[in-house]
Amino acid sequence: MPADEEQIRILVENWAEAVHRGDMSGVLADHSEDIVMFDVPPPYEGVRGIDAYRESWPPFFDWQRQGALFQIDSLDVTAGDDIAYAHALLRCGTRENLADRPENRLRLTLGLRKEHGRWIVAHEHHSFPDVGTDTGEARADPRP
Repeated sequence: MPADEEQIRILVENWAEAVHRGDMSGVLADHSEDIVMFDVPPPYEGVRGIDAYRESWPPFFDWQRQGALFQIDSLDVTAGDDIAYAHALLRCGTRENLADRPENRLRLTLGLRKEHGRWIVAHEHHSFPDVGTDTGEARADPRP
């Protein structure tokens, strides 16, 4: 595996471990000041900037402390000289959520750029498949 792709793989794995631990400094590490993130919960227009990104995490950490998992199942990385992207599937949910729907995965897409020889995340997108019921109700987020 080329060195850039391996560096990005390690960056994403470290980020996911920090999310699971509720480690804010680890979650923020390797993210740009102008990060744009589109997440499962609102705001629908996303969050922009590292301060807004930081503010978006405490509710997730609170939910996760109820025993939720956050684990990478698969991760693919493609890197150019100074731009890269990664996409992953993660197990994200309480044990009950995952027992009820074991196939459900959080989808993660990252856009990265290299600054001063270091990869940083400039764009982050999280989503769940829209798995509506027979009544048409969307159940996109396993969190309460």
